[in-house]
Amino acid sequence: MKNLVVHPVKRLIGSIEIPGDKSISHRAVMMGSLAYGTTHIRHFLSSADCLSTIGIFRNMGVNIKQAGDRITIQGKGLNSLKPSKKILNAGNSGTTARILLGLLAGQPFTSRLTGDKYLCRRPMKRVTAPLGQMGARITGTDEANLLPLKLEPRKLKGITYKLPVASAQVKSALLLAGLFAEGKTSVTEPAPTRDHTERMFSAFSIPYSRRGKKITVQGPVSPFKGRNLDIPGDISSAAFFVVAGLLAPQSQLTLKNVGVNPTRTGLLEVLKKMGAHITVTTKKTRKGEEPVADITVYSSNLKGVEVGGEVIPRMIDEFPILAVAATQARGTTVIRNAGELKVKESDRILMMTVTLKKMGANIKPTDDGWIIQGPTTLSGCSLSSGGDHRIAMSLAIAALIAQGPTTIMDTVNIDTSFPGFSKFLQKVSRF
Repeated sequence: MKNLVVHPVKRLIGSIEIPGDKSISHRAVMMGSLAYGTTHIRHFLSSADCLSTIGIFRNMGVNIKQAGDRITIQGKGLNSLKPSKKILNAGNSGTTARILLGLLAGQPFTSRLTGDKYLCRRPMKRVTAPLGQMGARITGTDEANLLPLKLEPRKLKGITYKLPVASAQVKSALLLAGLFAEGKTSVTEPAPTRDHTERMFSAFSIPYSRRGKKITVQGPVSPFKGRNLDIPGDISSAAFFVVAGLLAPQSQLTLKNVGVNPTRTGLLEVLKKMGAHITVTTKKTRKGEEPVADITVYSSNLKGVEVGGEVIPRMIDEFPILAVAATQARGTTVIRNAGELKVKESDRILMMTVTLKKMGANIKPTDDGWIIQGPTTLSGCSLSSGGDHRIAMSLAIAALIAQGPTTIMDTVNIDTSFPGFSKFLQKVSRF
């Protein structure tokens, strides 16, 4: 068990370049492995989660080489994957497991997929059920709701599916399955979710259409070529430093080359409504590529707001750190419609309630969010992250403004999304 000790700071100052986006890194490896020819990836996130994705495709016969944050994939085409001699292991990565189910369902061989003890507790039925409607044969614990799962070869047919809950992972799994299916596969979202898969389709010249909230792909698709990809910094990782810069006194932080895809910028919008002083300087990018910007944040006096509705899926990973910000905002912050937080790496509604209360916050859980009164003085103490990387990093930011040191236990999983997090924190901290 790895612990992280964080001391309060006087201020935060400087600039850092956030590591590559995790969601995009996963998808880049998947699409590069299905393409024929060479795909070069720059600024790849070498986190445990993304390395799990690389390991899975290597086990299916794909030639993938890594040199730091640069990846080279020698793809052999859409139907070139080979059956793995090993059980495919997604580690702690829910993104890997859920999206990969769609890809594996269309293969002409049997696959077995598992994960670590945390991932094996996370629900998969939201993916396996619609894949079953496409003709996939997936079996496993709790009626194919929990890993490990077995996927047997079946011919897939396209379906029209309306997502009951906004989920980029489920959408992506079905669209990837649609690449191998006969006919049209259409997915309708209840609210916009991150569109990295659709942008990746465009990058690899895979035809698809979008009408309103409905995305359609016609399968089976024609072979597509490898290409060069530049991955922007992960806005979900940048979020921790955005909030840190707002809360710590006399601070100014610049986060360079961060992805600002509009399906991911919900936190910035909410923080600005709370009174945050944030400037976003966008950079010129080519058509179809992910938008990138430098984000500068300054110490700010925040006010409570109500958060809910369509902004929720555009910031679902950022709610733990938003809860920290809300403890220092004047008045009441109400977060609703975020029940999805209960089925992340941990029950994040419960975990943030328990840990922030222990630090002295006035936070009340609801069925789908929190009611948080602020501002409150936080006190350093010993806390458990529950093995959840985003809980651990959120608590580390809270500890920067607490009275006395804070010890956060079980933080090894920070490396699943943000390797080097503590070093970045040290770089900009002034004691």
